[in-house]
Amino acid sequence: MPIKPTSNKTFHHGDLLEQELQLSASRPLIYLSLVAALMLNLMVSDNIILLVRPDFVALTILYWSIHQPRQSGMSLAFVSGIIMDAVNTSIMGQHALVYCLITFFALLFYRRLRMFSVFRQIPAILWILLLAQIIQLLIGTLTGTYSPDWRILLTSVSGGLLWSFVAIMLTSLRKQEIDPDEL
Repeated sequence: MPIKPTSNKTFHHGDLLEQELQLSASRPLIYLSLVAALMLNLMVSDNIILLVRPDFVALTILYWSIHQPRQSGMSLAFVSGIIMDAVNTSIMGQHALVYCLITFFALLFYRRLRMFSVFRQIPAILWILLLAQIIQLLIGTLTGTYSPDWRILLTSVSGGLLWSFVAIMLTSLRKQEIDPDEL
């Protein structure tokens, strides 16, 4: 018995452009985006703004772990965390642990998250960021560098709200990197 095609849809050149999420990004783009995220983290120093400013490095690591799991991973998250610890003069390894935790959950759920639109990913991203922020708060509380305060969780909420902006911006950078003539 012959196998019948399930769809009569023809394949067009434009369909390849819609599949750009499947294409890999270059490592320099990933590294430059992480450096830009680090600069954004360091730019704001006012106490009130620090309460609501998201961790741009965490958002960038989340994006690359979801959309490019083979190009980014635990080692990139760990090195980014150590650099963030050195720059913030926080406990060495605190951000590294949190970024590795973020990467772990992103790698665990990346296939599911990629099925959703950027806006439908927000609840999952919010929960990942909240869990990471709670771990960071526990580490800070146990070491005596933080006093328990619920307002520190506002950075996770603002990160969840800014997720769509960060994801759309990084996706547009990847689209510019892909030459349609090469496809």
